[in-house]
Amino acid sequence: MSLRARFNEELKAAMLGKNQPKVSTIRLIMAALKERDIAARPQGVADGIADDQILSMMQGMIKQRRESIEMYEKGGRPELAEQEKGEIAIIETFLPQQMPESEAKSALDALIKEVEATSIKDLGKVMAEAKKRWPGLMDFSKASAYAREKLAS
Repeated sequence: MSLRARFNEELKAAMLGKNQPKVSTIRLIMAALKERDIAARPQGVADGIADDQILSMMQGMIKQRRESIEMYEKGGRPELAEQEKGEIAIIETFLPQQMPESEAKSALDALIKEVEATSIKDLGKVMAEAKKRWPGLMDFSKASAYAREKLAS
């Protein structure tokens, strides 16, 4: 089942179950998806963006929410931080199971050797290839930090 179909099915189920947080989070995902689809039309993508791009979009949504949580906690708004944590939990249900950190590190080590990255200047090349190969399967902010550390030494 495609992610788009899964969003629709989950939305229907959440509406029937009167699960308001899940309904609103799925609607946020679908709105962001519609925005991306519209933005992709000039590049000739009439059917909407591919699942790997949807996964990347959802990773970005999680990253935004983690940043918001940090700001809400610093600002003394724990109820808003909890709401963001709930949204992250719902978004993560649509993502594939992420690979363990040790596996991600060894995959990145192999990729760095494969693309012959030798310095921090090659970080963009490494991360672009990692995002192509493992969309949604690793936390790319952690992966980027690890790759940066490896390339800097």
